[in-house]
Amino acid sequence: MQKKTKAIVTAENHNVIGGLGSAVAEVLSEHCPTPLRRIGVKEQFGQVGKADYLKGFYQLTAKDIVAAVKELI
Repeated sequence: MQKKTKAIVTAENHNVIGGLGSAVAEVLSEHCPTPLRRIGVKEQFGQVGKADYLKGFYQLTAKDIVAAVKELI
């Protein structure tokens, strides 16, 4: 596997443990260690509400994702 990126950010409306970010982290750790930031639900019980509210509550808005990318690079 050839390294073509300097950093990766994953975003998912799922717990960060055992989700997409975890799968990406496993592959990267074995083949090409790369800085990684996982955005998603962090170790707490899920909430019920409208999508916009939940995105804000779990910091999954476009603004949050852009901030994570900027922080990582």
